[in-house]
Amino acid sequence: MATTAEPHPANVSESTNRPTPAKGWGTDAPDQPLRPMEFERRALRPDDVAIKITYAGICHSDLHTVRGDWGGTVYPSIPGHEIVGRVTAIGSEVTRHQVGDTVAVGCMVDSCMACDQCLAGWEVFCREGCTQTYNSPDRHTGENTKGGYTDHIVVRDHFVLKVPDGMDESRVAPLLCAGITTYSPLRQYKVGQGSKVAVIGLGGLGHMGVKLAAAMGAHVTMITTTPSKGDDARELGAHDVIISTDPKQLADASTRFDFILNTIPVSHEIDPYLDLLGRSGRMVIVGALNEMPGFAGRNLIWWNRAVGGSAIGGIPETQEMLDYCAAEGIYPDVEFIRMDQVNDAYERLLRNDVRYRFVIDMSRGL
Repeated sequence: MATTAEPHPANVSESTNRPTPAKGWGTDAPDQPLRPMEFERRALRPDDVAIKITYAGICHSDLHTVRGDWGGTVYPSIPGHEIVGRVTAIGSEVTRHQVGDTVAVGCMVDSCMACDQCLAGWEVFCREGCTQTYNSPDRHTGENTKGGYTDHIVVRDHFVLKVPDGMDESRVAPLLCAGITTYSPLRQYKVGQGSKVAVIGLGGLGHMGVKLAAAMGAHVTMITTTPSKGDDARELGAHDVIISTDPKQLADASTRFDFILNTIPVSHEIDPYLDLLGRSGRMVIVGALNEMPGFAGRNLIWWNRAVGGSAIGGIPETQEMLDYCAAEGIYPDVEFIRMDQVNDAYERLLRNDVRYRFVIDMSRGL
């Protein structure tokens, strides 16, 4: 459970602390497995928080990055952007967190904090580019950031989130990516009581989309290519299931939905799904990062439909999401592994052999 311990010592000042030796798992090249690595975390800046990591989620982005699928990976690469742990030290200017607090870190660890997007709580869209938790240049030193597959991390205070009291911290980590990625568009498009929502794809993102939309009061339909996932979807909170390979089921659902959350992680045709939207319906794509094929303009113009995209939320919305999940008792379905099982987990991830997120248990050490 999340707890808050009495602080000891108080602050760690910039003048007295030093870089700290760290251990983690990363890779030296796209065709190499992850292996143990040693490196240094920076000395605390005045607005920094040091965190002993207890749990780290595994995201598809981790796999794509270390294997160079998207290009731009700097090696050695240590991934991980779903992080939960305990505060072990704070900088001299930090007031939001204390030593012993249970906290979380998501996909970003810094931004300019001065542009219109940062000031509006959308740090992810920082005009200067946010600093991502791994494989991203540090704003001050240019050094490549290293993520959560490590024993500890040092993060700017503003980007450290509070894990609400009473939450099961072992299951929180995937909320920092899969949770906020699905929560943000549902909130932006005001999904609520009586909304007719479809979620396409039952994986790490899709299963959270089902849980969150159902908790918000929507009537939720899971759209999947796999009939065997129907029972799983209903257990997660879906009211109906549509098998997208069945033309009759798609035809019967024409103009049924107000909102579609599309979590398919690869390029795909969207025309068959656009027809499922009713008047002024919206489809939001959160999964596919690569080029998408074209679609018929008439499928937008007719019924006043629209297609959009959504990334993670900003820090305020991510904290809101954690508080909401705590209040509603919403957690991802997870499978725990040891750090030395990460390469096997990656291979299983490629086969979609997980229900629905892996979490690395580092509570007893790396």
